[in-house]
Amino acid sequence: MRTLNRLLLASLLAMPLATLAEEGPVTGDPDVTIRQEGDKTIEEYRVNGFLYAIKVTPKGGKPYFLVRADGSDGNFVRSDQPDMLIPAWEIFKW
Repeated sequence: MRTLNRLLLASLLAMPLATLAEEGPVTGDPDVTIRQEGDKTIEEYRVNGFLYAIKVTPKGGKPYFLVRADGSDGNFVRSDQPDMLIPAWEIFKW
């Protein structure tokens, strides 16, 4: 019975290592793709094929970053804008 328990434990410990080997090594440096789109320069930052940030540099303006909002594909928000929008309605006026 002890031998069976040890074999079961060893196989459970070896499974995560086997799945890590299948995925491939994780690199620390992102892959950057630079392209021109009109008067903007767009830099796409990817790690292992996963697009996580986009840097947009307008020709005559300040660069800004677009980052993933919720992990879904294609839903990016500007990183320099607040998450919560505060309404500025005028309720009363004297």
